[in-house]
Formats: sequence, structure tokens, C-alpha cells
Amino acid sequence: MNDARGTSTLASRTLASRVRRHWATVIPLLALVAVVVTWGQTLAPLGNVLVGLVLIGAVLAAVHHAEVVAHRVGEPFGSLTLAVAVTVIEVGLILTLMLSGGPDTASLARDTVFAAVMITCNGIVGLAVLLGSIKHGLPRFNAEGAGAALAVVATLATLTLVLPNFTTSLPGPEFSPSQLGFAAVSSLVLYAAFVFTQTVRHRSFFLPVPPPSKSARRKEEDDHVPVPSNRTALSSFALLIVALVAVVVLAKTISPAIEAGVAAAGIPHSFVGVVIALLVLLPEGLSSARSAIRNRMQTSFNLAYGSAMASIGLTIPAIAVASIWLSGPLVLGLGSTQIVLLVLTMLVSVLTVMPGRVTRLQGALHLILFAAFLFLAINP
Repeated sequence: MNDARGTSTLASRTLASRVRRHWATVIPLLALVAVVVTWGQTLAPLGNVLVGLVLIGAVLAAVHHAEVVAHRVGEPFGSLTLAVAVTVIEVGLILTLMLSGGPDTASLARDTVFAAVMITCNGIVGLAVLLGSIKHGLPRFNAEGAGAALAVVATLATLTLVLPNFTTSLPGPEFSPSQLGFAAVSSLVLYAAFVFTQTVRHRSFFLPVPPPSKSARRKEEDDHVPVPSNRTALSSFALLIVALVAVVVLAKTISPAIEAGVAAAGIPHSFVGVVIALLVLLPEGLSSARSAIRNRMQTSFNLAYGSAMASIGLTIPAIAVASIWLSGPLVLGLGSTQIVLLVLTMLVSVLTVMPGRVTRLQGALHLILFAAFLFLAINP
């Protein structure tokens, strides 16, 4: 009886996998067509709605392909792949907008990076912790790995987003060229050191913690999906890149409609960057939530903190190089309200990762901080 039930479950899972693989192949290609058709076009309201639907489909497809790649290469390489892929495309979008000029682009890099830190460290972490604790009670993870990642995020954020307010070489919250160069090199060195630690020297710190009970471990083994082949993984990686490019470009395509809506509502223009950051980071948020539901809280932390690290560690060096061609000022220093939110986020995050296990209360804390960030971005 058990063998028959297991065979039926495996057959159902195989059929569902084939269906997901089919739509996950079609949607990125459809999104790529939408990118070509809408490139440089001013869309009508109906067009913005259709592009938005395709964008959401591309996000879901990106999550599927990221999970296929992650299952093939294993942790922590899977979460690292998604974080770096999203961030590289995000950096390309920031540079494109900044090089196009305009008075609103002086603080674009700062606003986007800070939004990414708040979204990942509060929104993604909070949602994952809440879902994981509701599903599994007291999810466990490696405090060594999560703590190391959080330390790098805190250092990078302070060096690049807080210190410009206190330097005196240039007036205002800006770095001088030499200071910007130092921040860029420091960001790259820290990020490279973390990746080496995560993938080589102390990889075990970043692997999911096995469930403590035998029944939970047995259920996890029963839910195990066969490892995809190299061909399937490479195909998924290519489609992942296509889907992520489509997400970023389509987000930029509908940004005029977002800007118009923000202006009509009387919300500060900087909130547009928050909305775009939310769209770009949606694949990581969904992957993190799914990992938490599967009792893989460490993977959720790898995704969240890895994305925050990559956002700073890759954006600042790219901006430093691009500053050679940028004619206007480059505002990096955060405002006083943002600094308070950043400090509070880091303090709460330390208390979250120290015990090596999380509860619903910690998830609620991070989500309240995320709500505070959104509220103050709308109503500063």
C-alpha cells in the first residue's frame, strides 16, 4: 500500500514538474518578446497592465529556474547564483538611468541600494521567518553563517551609505574621488572574502540545518526531488538570465506609469526607486519564502543577506567606475531618518541570528521595520 501511494505521489510530482517546466520555458520567451515590442514605447494604460502581468509571470519563471539551478549546484552556490544574477542586472539598470542624466539621478544609487538593504534584511527575512515559524514552529539555521553575512552587510552599508555624511573633503553627503575609490575597493574585497568563506573555507556554515526529529528528516527525504541533469540546469540558467533581464527591462518600461501614479498621489519621487527595487527583488523574495516553508531557513538567510551584500558590493564599484563619465554630483549619504532605520535594522538582525533559531515574534519585528521603511518613504 505504501509503495503504491509512493508511486502515485512520485507520478503526480513528475507531472507537475513537467507542467511547471513547460510554462517556465514559454513565459521568459514571451517576456523577451514583450521587451522587444515595448522598447522605447509609451504605453497606454491597458498596455501597462499587460506588461505588468507578463512581468509577474517572468518573476515566477525566474524563481522556478533559480530553484532548478540551486538544486543542481547545491547550497550555498544556488542562492549565490540568484543573488549575483539579479544584482548584476540591477546594477546595469542603475547605470543606464544615471548615464541618461537628469537631476533626480544624483541619489539614485543611494536610494536603490538602501531600498535593497531594507527589502532584503527586513521584508524578505521577516516574511521567511514568519512563514517558517508558522509552518515548523522553531526553524533552525547556522548562526555562524548568518552572523558572518550580517556582519559584512552592516560593514558595507556603514562604509558606503553612512560615512559620506561625516567626511569633509566635499560639502554634502558625497565622497571625494579617492574616498569613492577606497569604498569601491573595500566593497569588492569584503564581498570576495565572504564568497570565499561561503563557498570554500567554511561552506558548512551556510548549509541548511537538518531537522532534529527522525520523522521530520524522513519526510524531508520523501519530499526529495531527483537532481536535474547538467543539460537541464544549463537550460534553466539561460532561461533564468532571460527572465531576470525581462523583469528589469519591463520594470523600467512601466516606470513612467509608476512615476505618474506616484506624482499624482503626492508621494516623493524617490519612492519610484523603492517600487522598482521591489519588482527586481521579487524573485529572491519568493525563493526565500518557499525555502522557509520547506524548513530551509539557512537558504532563506543566504538569499536575503547575499542579495544585500551583492547590491552594495557590486553597485558601489560599478558607480565608482561610471563616475568618470558622470557629470553631476553623486549623493551617497543617507538622511537621518534612514540612518536610524538602518541602525535599528542591524540591531534587530543581530538579535535574530544570534540564537540560531527563530520565532514568529522575530518575523513580525522585521516586517514592522519593513512597513516603517515603506511608510516613511511615502510620508517622510
